[in-house]
Amino acid sequence: MHTGLRGRLVIAFTLIAVSASALVAVIGYELVKRRVIDRTEQVAVGDVRDIIEGIKVPVGARWPGDGPPADTQIAALQRSLRARNGRVVVRYESYAYPDGDFGMSDVPADLVTASARKTVTARRAVRGRMWLIIATPVWRIEPLGIARPTGMSVFAFVPLTEEERLLDDLRRPLAAAGGVMLVIALAVALVSARRVLLPVRRLGSAARALGAGRLNTRLPVHGQDELAQLTATFNDTAAALEHSVSELRSLEAMSRRFVADVSHELRTPLTAMTAVADMLSEEADRLPAEPAAAVRLVLREIKRLRTLVEQLIETSRFDSGTATLNTESVDVADVIDDCLEIRGWSDRVEVDVPRALAFSADPRRLDVIVANLVGNALRHGAPPVVVTARRVPGGLEVKVRDHGPGIPPADLPHVFNRFYKASGGDGSGLGLSIARANVELHGGTVSARAQDPGVLFTVWLPGR
Repeated sequence: MHTGLRGRLVIAFTLIAVSASALVAVIGYELVKRRVIDRTEQVAVGDVRDIIEGIKVPVGARWPGDGPPADTQIAALQRSLRARNGRVVVRYESYAYPDGDFGMSDVPADLVTASARKTVTARRAVRGRMWLIIATPVWRIEPLGIARPTGMSVFAFVPLTEEERLLDDLRRPLAAAGGVMLVIALAVALVSARRVLLPVRRLGSAARALGAGRLNTRLPVHGQDELAQLTATFNDTAAALEHSVSELRSLEAMSRRFVADVSHELRTPLTAMTAVADMLSEEADRLPAEPAAAVRLVLREIKRLRTLVEQLIETSRFDSGTATLNTESVDVADVIDDCLEIRGWSDRVEVDVPRALAFSADPRRLDVIVANLVGNALRHGAPPVVVTARRVPGGLEVKVRDHGPGIPPADLPHVFNRFYKASGGDGSGLGLSIARANVELHGGTVSARAQDPGVLFTVWLPGR
């Protein structure tokens, strides 16, 4: 599952805070625990040593007239060594004196071995409770000050119940403090994440606004941290982008005006040239071969120039946003027939359109769409050129198919771009782009797909 930046910041901050508080709590608990246990051990060991130093039990190398220690003497020694609720096990030579249900089986073997040489301590769980076991040999000081072993070892069991209760009481407030720290950490994490992410969210919203075209978008800069620097950089970038786009728009507008103005200015001389060309065309057949060929070349180029100017004027209308759509119910078959008849293509194009196929469209722009697609097929393709129209779910579908050599696959995705000429093309490169603009003005789509042979252009116009 993906977690957002806010969630990751909160989780990371909380984990760090909880880990730090847990570490401090554990270290503090261990220090207190060690201090309490060490203090208890020091007191217990000191008490055992003090009592053993004053022992009167006749053990070890006895003086003349001394007998072996009696059971009552051992019991008295055990009572004197026994801590509150504790136990004392005494071993003398090969005999052990238990204390209640505690005996030598409750003494760890390593303590038994070590207690023969020195006083040792250990904490062990015995019979479900924690005990401090003090194991020490009993020595006897001779008159010359020499310490002699007596063969007696004492194993004192000091209960740690009170210490465990004290530590339990300490764990509870530590756990409560940990819970409080967790709540505080979460609250601080949420506040910190919000303070960190708020500028990021603002930057994201501003970037989306910039992408949507609102180039005057700016953000207030607060502070001098990295986010403030990032915000300032964003503002500088947005300002530079606005300036660049403004310049590009100005240049584009100037270019469009220039094309529109030049196209309109060319109309007047073209009209005159067309009139003269019509007169020359009537005389071309009576002229000698070379002048006649020159006249026909001029006539052909004037016709191409007139078509180019008309296409440029049409393109400038789309660029300036002045192209409008005047829809009405039309007979699709009549529009296509009129389009072909006006241009003299009726005998060169096959039409397969049902009669009385009514559809709501702009008849003039539908004529332009069909004329450009059919003209392209006649100019670059080969017969038969077929035009079909059918009503489809949600609209009207018009197809133009030729059976020529087709369009190279590398050129096919670009044939609707302005001034794009496929390999070997000799047109203006505007016809198909104008057809697409008129289709899109209707809210439709147009596509080109390679056939075997030829190319199939498909127009879809939405409507009922």
